Amino acid sequence: QLKLVESGGGLVQPGGSLRLSCEASGATLKEHAIGWFRQAPGKEREGVKCISSSGGETMTADAVEGRFTISRDNDKNTVYLQMYDRNLEDSAVYYCASHPFFCSPFQAISFGFWGRGTQVTVSS
Repeated sequence: QLKLVESGGGLVQPGGSLRLSCEASGATLKEHAIGWFRQAPGKEREGVKCISSSGGETMTADAVEGRFTISRDNDKNTVYLQMYDRNLEDSAVYYCASHPFFCSPFQAISFGFWGRGTQVTVSS
């Protein structure tokens, strides 16, 4: 069974950068699209970015367009979320989750295996 573990969260100043990792175990990532989601206190979980199993397709939320990038290394069974130009609204718990092969539909309810999340706080 696929297990996902997020890492790389922490405290960052506005405008700063941070890279999150989502490492898989128990199964290969080669047949899974990986989506990054986030949830801030009192808000619904929202999709941020997603990458298909081949890496050929990505999906991006409007809120992070041009600021976040996603990549994957299937040999390392790891997907990365690089975040630039962070702002206060980016503070949340970030989760990675899997979906067979493709990102669509990029909705939390469609994604099966989930990590436990990593906290990201943007603060001056």
